[in-house]
Amino acid sequence: MTNYSRRTWMKAAGGASLLLGWSSRQGPSQLAAAQPPAAQPPAVTNRGAPPVPVRVVTRGPRHHWFGYYDKLQFDPSQRYLLGMEVDFEHRSPTAEDRIRIGMVDLGDNDRWIELGESTAWGWQQGCMLQWLPGSATKIIWNDRSDDGKRYVSRILDVHSGEQQTIPSPIYAVSPDGRTAVTADFRRINDVRPGYGYVGLPDPHADELAPRGAGIDAIDLETGEVTPIISLAEIAQFGEIPSPDPPNSNSQVKHYFNHLLFNTDGSRFVFLHRWRYPDGSRKTRMLTANPDGSDVRVIDDNGMTSHFIWRDPQHLLAWSRQPSHGDAFYLFEDAPQGAVEVVGQEAMPRDGHCTYLPNRDWIVNDTYPDRDRYQTVYLYHVPSRRRIEVGRFLLPKAYTGEWRCDTHPRHSPDGTMLVIDAPTAEHGRQLHLLDIREIVEP
Repeated sequence: MTNYSRRTWMKAAGGASLLLGWSSRQGPSQLAAAQPPAAQPPAVTNRGAPPVPVRVVTRGPRHHWFGYYDKLQFDPSQRYLLGMEVDFEHRSPTAEDRIRIGMVDLGDNDRWIELGESTAWGWQQGCMLQWLPGSATKIIWNDRSDDGKRYVSRILDVHSGEQQTIPSPIYAVSPDGRTAVTADFRRINDVRPGYGYVGLPDPHADELAPRGAGIDAIDLETGEVTPIISLAEIAQFGEIPSPDPPNSNSQVKHYFNHLLFNTDGSRFVFLHRWRYPDGSRKTRMLTANPDGSDVRVIDDNGMTSHFIWRDPQHLLAWSRQPSHGDAFYLFEDAPQGAVEVVGQEAMPRDGHCTYLPNRDWIVNDTYPDRDRYQTVYLYHVPSRRRIEVGRFLLPKAYTGEWRCDTHPRHSPDGTMLVIDAPTAEHGRQLHLLDIREIVEP
């Protein structure tokens, strides 16, 4: 595993220390002065803490980002960092828009290495690009087939160039890299633009809860695809919360989104969402075995947002519960499992949450405040302390479907973070944050 000393880090960063806002001289590899930290309750902030080194590791004029926060962006050695490259912003992609797949060599002056391309992507989750778990050399991403008739996934060995095409897109990959689960990206795009892919229409668009759509399991070694959970099945499973004011549940349109395996691959979580005729939406969080058996409703109150597995039995998720209202809660994956509020004072808003490997630290972020700054921070669970590591300006042009959430991702050893954030001259780029002195004092 590659380790970077602070001297090496600062040399690569051109001698600067912290990128949080924009300076008039900022370029793609330059760093700007820190903005003052936002006011927070003194018990949970890091006022007076030393700055966190940050450097922009991708360069314009093209734009670079990674997307969601629950994918493996670093290779196991921590030398290579995956990313996507595009030549436009501030509009929805079309079926003809291609993005380039590549990686940044952190050991060679942040050199960009092009690896492939995709026409199956969205602004929020990209093309599900990630390192294949359990492999030091293979990556996987979604694409459209060469004849343009279906979505597929590509597995590439970045060193040998050997490539395999799987006849299905993937949403989440098991920790051993052998299996995956996926939802229907055509349907997601129909009901939630920005998270699905354009180019192929939903064949069940006129059906509210089709039996022919749902969650599939994929064998990444053989390419075999097996339907395991249908929308029709889950629409009749348990109790569907009614909207306020009440409306007929017979008119709601169902879909699945946000699938993720737990830390040992024994179960996966998914969100069951549905849209009412008036456009409002509600959500349930469910889990299941990899073959689709033993489905459990974990959060049935109608509002579940961002989540992450802490361990094989527990999920951290932003939810609305009677005990504490809107907050982060730790849910036990069990029938009538325990629910415990987490960090309500320090993490009072929804964000993209991830545990560092030792599970004592939660990485999180915020949406833009009234000055359009997004904050990336760490929450220390044992001490209940919040430490802000950066505030990043998000201009108003980044809104709606093509907004640029920071989506913080951590390195395998938990000492570095990568975020997506705009720069003054070249739009969204990858930013690397050194948090070693915080998590390894």
